[in-house]
Amino acid sequence: MKPFSGRKKVSRAQARNAALLNQLGTPGLGSLLAGRWFEGALQLLLFLAGFVLFCLWAFRNLSQYYQMMFNDAPKTQAGNSSVALAGVVICLIAWVWSLVTSFSLFREAAGVSLESLESFAAGQVKLEPARIILALGQLPQWQREGEVITRIYEFKDFAAAMKFVNQVADLAEQAKHHPDLDIRWNRVALALTTHDAGGLTEKDFALAKQCDALSLQ
Repeated sequence: MKPFSGRKKVSRAQARNAALLNQLGTPGLGSLLAGRWFEGALQLLLFLAGFVLFCLWAFRNLSQYYQMMFNDAPKTQAGNSSVALAGVVICLIAWVWSLVTSFSLFREAAGVSLESLESFAAGQVKLEPARIILALGQLPQWQREGEVITRIYEFKDFAAAMKFVNQVADLAEQAKHHPDLDIRWNRVALALTTHDAGGLTEKDFALAKQCDALSLQ
């Protein structure tokens, strides 16, 4: 699917990162990284336009002051402050617009989390072998070992691995479905099964997909 064909769903961590980048960094850049291509591009262009106006005003005034300092040229009137004001107002509009987009991302992330939890709650019935094979086809990095599916994640260091483990723990606690964890410095092994059902259920595969998404953040 091409990037402009539709909006991608975002997690809470992605929404938070986009908001921080929008509000504390460059308005519009966080929106772009979260897949809000149209809004993000316009917000970024608007901010850059305002920034350029302000820089032009500042450059013109500095040039005049330097001329007065080093030359005997007569004093000239400073650059029009309305240009600077227009630049600031345009930047402020881009910032507020990106703030609205950030709130929208948080609302969508909350909806995605609720949808995921509902799918976890629904998966209480043990799957037939054919359905397990189909489900594993969508999770190529997971392996089946009897009535358990497993995957080993590898991260750049121990801190990154522990961040992932904490995120998985939060997600599993919300879903009331807890994987077996094995941590070896930068490697984390997960094992999933539904003990109450006596084997693999939709719950296991739904949580596996969520863990894969967390590992990419």
